[in-house]
Amino acid sequence: MAAAGVRALGAKGPGWLRRGPWAPLAAGFCSRGPAEAERPEPGPRPTSARQRDGIRSIVLSNPKKRNALSLAMLKSLQKDILHEAESQDLKVIVISAEGPVFSSGHDLKELTDEQGPDYHAEVFRTCSEVMMMIQNHPVPVIAMVNGLATAAGCQLVASCDIAVASDKSSFATPGVNIGLFCSTPGVALGRAVPRKVALEMLFTGEAMSAQEALLHGLLSRVVPEERLEEETMRIARKVASLSRPVVSLGKAAFYRQLAQDLRTAYHLASQTMVDNLGLPDGQEGIKAFLQKRKPVWSH
Repeated sequence: MAAAGVRALGAKGPGWLRRGPWAPLAAGFCSRGPAEAERPEPGPRPTSARQRDGIRSIVLSNPKKRNALSLAMLKSLQKDILHEAESQDLKVIVISAEGPVFSSGHDLKELTDEQGPDYHAEVFRTCSEVMMMIQNHPVPVIAMVNGLATAAGCQLVASCDIAVASDKSSFATPGVNIGLFCSTPGVALGRAVPRKVALEMLFTGEAMSAQEALLHGLLSRVVPEERLEEETMRIARKVASLSRPVVSLGKAAFYRQLAQDLRTAYHLASQTMVDNLGLPDGQEGIKAFLQKRKPVWSH
C-alpha cells in the first residue's frame, strides 16, 4: 500500500496543530531524531507550504539560488511532503517554484571535496528518498513548472505523477558538461521518457523545450504561462473532488504493476479491482451511478 511506503520513509510522530485554510505549515516535525537535532536549520525555510480544500501547495522559495536542491531544500521539501501524509483532509499535492527557474538541481557548492564523501552521500540519499517518497505517497503529486528545470530539478519533475508546464519552460540534464554525469536524475528520467531520448539528454546535456518534453512524455500538458496556475489547479481540484481511498489504492497499484511482467501485472491489477470493490467508496460510486445521482465519498 502507498501509505505503508510513506510510513517506511518516516511519516511518524504526533499530529500537528490544526490550522485554517491556506495557513502555512509549520517549519518542521514536532519531534526529530538525534542526527537532525544536531543539524540546525538557520535562516528562513527554502520551501513554503499551504493547504486548502484538500490541496497542499508546496513552493520552492529560494529564487536567488535558482531553487537549487541543497540539502536544506531537500529536507524542507521532504517535511512538507510528509506532513500529515495520511490525513484524510489531504487529497493532492502541487509543487511549484518562485522565480524564472523551477530548480537548477543540486547546489554545486555542497559537492566540492571540502564537504567530503559522507556529506555527498547524505545529499544524494536524501534526494533519492524525496523522489521515491513522491511515488510512494498516498495522494497524487503534481509538478507546476514555469521556467528551467535542470539536473535534479528535472528529476523532480520526472518523479511527479503529473507535470504541467508553461510553454516557456525547458528541461535538461547538463551534468556531463561539468564532469558530473546526471546518474540519479537519469533514474527518474529513464522511467518517464523513451530510453534513447533520456540518453541523448544525459550524453549531450542539451535542453529540451516544453513541447518536446510533452511529445516524449516528460510532461502531461503544456499551456501558455498565463494559464499555468489555472490549468494546474483545475486538475488538482478534480483529483481533490474524488475519493481519496480509491485514488490512493489506484496510485499504489499503478506503480506496483509497472515493474511486473504482463501476466503478473494483470493479476495484481485484478486483485486491486476486487479490493476497490470492497471499499465503501467503491460501492457508493457504483450505487450512485445506477441511481443517477452524485456520489457522496467518505473522504
